[in-house]
Parts: sequence; C-alpha cells; structure tokens
Amino acid sequence: MTAVTDLAHPIGPTTVDEWRSADHPDDGSQLELIWGYYHESPPPGGPHQYALGALYRALWQAVEGNDRLHAVTGVGIEISTAIRTALIPDVALLNTLPTTTSFPASALVLAVEIWSPGNNVHERETKVAGYAIAGVPYLWTVDMHAGRRAATLRAFELVGGTYRERTPMPTGDGAGRVVVQGPVEVSVDLASLVP
Repeated sequence: MTAVTDLAHPIGPTTVDEWRSADHPDDGSQLELIWGYYHESPPPGGPHQYALGALYRALWQAVEGNDRLHAVTGVGIEISTAIRTALIPDVALLNTLPTTTSFPASALVLAVEIWSPGNNVHERETKVAGYAIAGVPYLWTVDMHAGRRAATLRAFELVGGTYRERTPMPTGDGAGRVVVQGPVEVSVDLASLVP
C-alpha cells in the first residue's frame, strides 16, 4: 500500500504585476514581494539610512560622467515572475536611465542590501537567492553591528549562478578606505558607513 501526500506549492498568490500596481506606503516603509507574499518593512532607522547615504554617494561618484550606469535608491526590481518576487535594494546601480519606479532585473547591475539587526537569516538568504536567480551580476551586503560603531561590507560577483565573495582591497592610505571591484571601481570609506 502506498500513501499519497499532497505538498502545497510554497509560492503565494500575489503576482509581480499586482505588486507593481499595489498602493505602496508613502511613510518610508517598503513593500516587497517575496515568493508571492507581501513583505512590508518599517522605515529604516538612522544608522541604516546613514550607511545608505554613504554608499549611494560612493557609487554616484564612481559612475559620474558614465552615461551607461546610474546609482539610485529605493527603486523596485522585478526579480522574477516565476517565483513572484520583487525587491527594493537599498542602493541600486542600473544600466538604464532611472525614469520609472520599478525596473526589470536585467536593468540591475549591482544591488546593495544593508542588513539591520532585525533582518532575519531567512530574509537575507531569500533576497540573495532572488538576486542570483535573476542573474544580477554584483551584490554588496553591509552588516550594521548593533551596539558598536562598525559596519562590515562584503562584495560578491555572480559566477556560474552562485555569488563568490570578492574581498575589498585596502587603499593603503591607513584611513580605512577600501576599493571594491565590480562594474566600476568604487572607493568606500568604511568609517563613513556609521554615524
């Protein structure tokens, strides 16, 4: 005798098109779509926004004068219709002019995610997997260390469908600056990531 068990599909009912046309919060909260379910994050706190600003400035300066790459914050990225996922990276480097509120994953060259202590492991892993599935070539993650004035920047490059870490190289100036390789070379002052 054989027992038959049905396994419900884990993907929720909401589509990327529905996410795109949904009413998004205007209070600084972010509405993302993860595996077909809405995920609303509260507005980021001061340390998170401080790091976001520093990374945005570094990327903006790195692509200044480059008409093919554009640094932006707070835009939606339509990761995948099949897995019903749409994310909002903290900072994005796009290969198209930022003229709309959301973009296909093919427009995303670099995603920057700043992990706050409230981001659980499942959320982090899901976002990293989503970017990899979508073929996003570069990913940076920043860990904000609660209770310490410190942050850790990790840079990854997509190789064969898997993110491989690329260690940022110290500039040698003794000031805590590192150079991150990727679609462009970016100099980041690690001390500038924390208030």
